[in-house]
Amino acid sequence: MTKFASHPGSLVDEPSAATVDIIAPLPRVSIQAFCETPEIARLVEHAATDRRMEKAHVKVQMGGGLAAAEAYKNAPTPNVIVIEGDAHRERLLDILHRLSDVCDPGTKVVVIGQVNDVLLYRELMRQGVSDYLVPPFDVVDLVRSLSEIFRAPGADPVGRTVAFVGAKGGVGSSTIAHNVSWAIARQIKLDSVVVDLDLAFGTAGLNFNQDPPQGVAEVVFAPDRLDAALVDRLLSKCTEQLSLLAAPATLDRVYDFHEDVFDPLLDILRANVPCAVLDVPHVWTAWSKRALIAADEVAIVATPDLANLRNAKNLIDLLKAARPNDGPPRLILNQVGVPKRAEIKPQDFAKALDLEPAAIVPFDPQLFGTAANNGQMLAETAAGHKTNEMFVELAKRLTGRTEARKANRSLLEPLMARINRKKAG
Repeated sequence: MTKFASHPGSLVDEPSAATVDIIAPLPRVSIQAFCETPEIARLVEHAATDRRMEKAHVKVQMGGGLAAAEAYKNAPTPNVIVIEGDAHRERLLDILHRLSDVCDPGTKVVVIGQVNDVLLYRELMRQGVSDYLVPPFDVVDLVRSLSEIFRAPGADPVGRTVAFVGAKGGVGSSTIAHNVSWAIARQIKLDSVVVDLDLAFGTAGLNFNQDPPQGVAEVVFAPDRLDAALVDRLLSKCTEQLSLLAAPATLDRVYDFHEDVFDPLLDILRANVPCAVLDVPHVWTAWSKRALIAADEVAIVATPDLANLRNAKNLIDLLKAARPNDGPPRLILNQVGVPKRAEIKPQDFAKALDLEPAAIVPFDPQLFGTAANNGQMLAETAAGHKTNEMFVELAKRLTGRTEARKANRSLLEPLMARINRKKAG
């Protein structure tokens, strides 16, 4: 009997709750599901709309495993076949036997069954089935299962992307992003890269007192040369665990991009760096929208006025609709308490958005102005200031860390160390 393309699966009785911090986006693969019940068919259809499934081509049909075996007698099989079986063990194994006879090499099979049977699970794994799912499970569980198929055995956990965007220009989104990234690297001890996506007017280089000759522009204008080694050469080191991919901040070129221009860069960072902080400018383009929707966490920075309230609501509504299987974006109220400025009270601002702020940063022009003019973070110019505690708390929330952890060098080595190790091998 020809076995299916195998992949290590998880034990049947392992919890299906979201115990894995990050689910990697699927590559451009074809997935065909053959369902027995309308409930599972709807679940697969909903999974196909998840942001991590954007590149995958998903088709849902009825008829279960028998329909799958019949469909591929004279047709090539897709990258992944999902079949729904019933509670009859021998019938399920017979269907898989028929299916294996028509499967092309390399095709993965995921089985949705009805019985939580360890012996059945082991038999399915022996035959090369990639995973065996038993209801009840939700959309995220299915997406996680499909994602794990394409993760190399023994590979490090995929990195997290955190996107910061301002509800309006000039609200301090970049300043918050840079200080939080500093806290991620210095307090959470997580290797991180700041990516300044404002190619025309980016301020990350100024804020970190860096003036690299190359940066993110070389990534988007030379896509054919893009790989992990090139990205590493373009990084400017800010601290032991924080690097910067700076924007040119010049107007000698027009930065009109296709919506997926940053996808290869983000894939490389996700595979090599535990945390990438995206400093997204206040623009509304196809690529900026895509970057926000694809991020694992989104932080919206706003000041407490009416225009920010309207814009923040529009962003939150769009992100909730586009990311139904993710938590809501984080709201950060900045520059709160400007003297003689009419402001919306933070509690009223939050109530209107039905979203509690993750942080409320008070207006302190001397503190922030001094740090900006010195090309430093707040933790460098005023280490004991309480605002730094907000940044550390935000860093913990956005990275899913409840407490600072000691660096594990086997997992959190800098990108260059990874590349050198691969070259040496």
